[in-house]
Amino acid sequence: MINFPLPRLDRDDKLRNYLLKFCRLKNGEVWQDPKRKHKVGCFNAEDSVSIKNLMGRNKAALAVHDPPYNMVAFQKTKAEDFARWCSSWIKNTEEILSEDSSLYVWLGADQKNHLEPFAEFILMMRNTGFNSRSFITMRNQRGYGTQMNWMSIRQELLYYTKGKPVFNIESVYTDIPKVLKGYYKEIKGIKTENLERSKSVNIRAGNVWIDVQQVFHLLIENVNGCFAQKPLKAIERIINVSSCPNDRVVDFFAHAGTTLIACERLKRKCLTVDIDPIYCEIAIRRLENLRESGNTGWQNSNPFAEEILESRSIKNYLKKNYNIIYKRNY
Repeated sequence: MINFPLPRLDRDDKLRNYLLKFCRLKNGEVWQDPKRKHKVGCFNAEDSVSIKNLMGRNKAALAVHDPPYNMVAFQKTKAEDFARWCSSWIKNTEEILSEDSSLYVWLGADQKNHLEPFAEFILMMRNTGFNSRSFITMRNQRGYGTQMNWMSIRQELLYYTKGKPVFNIESVYTDIPKVLKGYYKEIKGIKTENLERSKSVNIRAGNVWIDVQQVFHLLIENVNGCFAQKPLKAIERIINVSSCPNDRVVDFFAHAGTTLIACERLKRKCLTVDIDPIYCEIAIRRLENLRESGNTGWQNSNPFAEEILESRSIKNYLKKNYNIIYKRNY
């Protein structure tokens, strides 16, 4: 089925209430994958007891978090309150990571409001057991802005570590070929240029990523209804570089389930959490869809298409409010 888009699920209570009855998890429950032992937990990232129960005696090598920017439980809040909330789940992260591990946090900076909450989060991290390693910017192909401001086309990614974690240098090369010559250097009396000395014909990823495609409706990996989906290529880059096969990777904000999908493809064990049963269900269905069809998402369809087709009232509601018309397409 194609052309089955969904509006943002966090903004539509009527649609949410309908979809909740199709979610297999309630708050406090955990789904365990029988095949690769991934886990999806439905609870708050601040809940230290549930987080520890999810992990058991195991430690993770990597955490990849994408919290809602400057929001607590989907409600706008002050930057200081957001930082205090972040400190609680950062503490939980620190406790379940191994002595040598990595932490990546996606974080926004509101350029219309003093770049909040970026500074507050960074200052909060000073008082943790993590060491700052890099500030990565991922460039979007599309942006937002006005005629009186620079267009915002970036997403920020903060990289922290504990101890001396793995960093698989061979995994950080992009698919961008090296074409520019220059940067000459004399080695043992011989003048060489950078392409002669390079170990790869491709450019190594730095802390500005320009080769990752932003997720939009024409991509197979697209998950309609999820408003903050990260590109699978970006998450796979992080996992390849900062973990090894069979390592455990944690994600406290499952949302579209991208970390779970990346771990499945790269043979890691994912333990992911979301406070919302609908996003937990989306993550589980996305994994099941990957195994059944080989697709990493639904492109312009959605994970609840069959359930929506069964409800005349919901179809009429979506048609009236969003001009979305649902019909079977075989």
